[in-house]
Amino acid sequence: MNKIMSLTVALVLAAAACGTAGAQATWKPDRNIEIIVGSTPGTGTDRTARLIQKIWQEQKALPVTSTVVNKPGAGGAVGWAYMGPKAGDAHVLQVTSYNIVTNHITGRSTLTYTDFTPISLLISEYIGFAVKADSPYKTLADLAKALRENPESVPIGTSSSAGGANHIAAGLLAKAAGADVKKLKVVIYGGGGEALTATLGGHVAVWVNSASSIAAPYAAGTIRPLAIAAPQRLPGALAKLPTTREAGFPMVADNWRLLIAPKGLSAAQVAYWDHAFKTLTQSKEWNDDLAAAQMSNSYRNSADTTKYIAEEYGDIKDILGELGLAKAAK
Repeated sequence: MNKIMSLTVALVLAAAACGTAGAQATWKPDRNIEIIVGSTPGTGTDRTARLIQKIWQEQKALPVTSTVVNKPGAGGAVGWAYMGPKAGDAHVLQVTSYNIVTNHITGRSTLTYTDFTPISLLISEYIGFAVKADSPYKTLADLAKALRENPESVPIGTSSSAGGANHIAAGLLAKAAGADVKKLKVVIYGGGGEALTATLGGHVAVWVNSASSIAAPYAAGTIRPLAIAAPQRLPGALAKLPTTREAGFPMVADNWRLLIAPKGLSAAQVAYWDHAFKTLTQSKEWNDDLAAAQMSNSYRNSADTTKYIAEEYGDIKDILGELGLAKAAK
């Protein structure tokens, strides 16, 4: 092959490669987007999914329609199972939460984040520690002292499952306080309202729940929040509350919201959703809604989300092991 012909072939191949790359770079959805929620309407993940859909619709952000589809059951496992046969389909997304990690570690599910394509970490819902208004525990240090001296004498009310985000928060606080985590007396209620009622009735000494749940009874004066397990103080109505770090206990507890897709997405499909969710989470409507709900914007792209969840898996497995709840090996 002469030099001219060699050069011609090289140019043709280069052009073909550029054409392929260009086609990949311009991937976009061409049919309705399903936003799966593995819980019933009105739950936290459902609310997040419907906010995403609302912003997309109002801003005409996608070239196609989108619908929220609820597939509740088995602590999220029904929704995850629905995604399994759809490998490579970037038209199916799911809003899920902390339980995609905790349920695998505790043995409640065989599926975890590695069975999907993590698309974006969206929201952090930090967890707080509260007591009833007339409790003898005035500060988090008072509570920590009681936990160190006799953890079984301080019943802690949480919801909504053993090994869930609120339960883990209680374990992390006990560990930071130097208490025996295995001796914690944790009472699991079906919902945050039940745990609050038990706290106000004196059946448990401490209520562990999300900052968003704590805000209303705090405003009503029926509880005394001791601290929020956030990296910095939350704005707005809870701004006066110290973080656990400020109170002397270096721990953060977060029930995050995660966006996943089926396994096997191409780089171009992931890039499309990276851009879409970066744009969405920068919008005023998104951030105003989170602020009103006492939640934080924790946007990460797909690569950073995957790395973050992998690190979280290890940390969560450690504390669940100390709580005697870790059953699955990764």
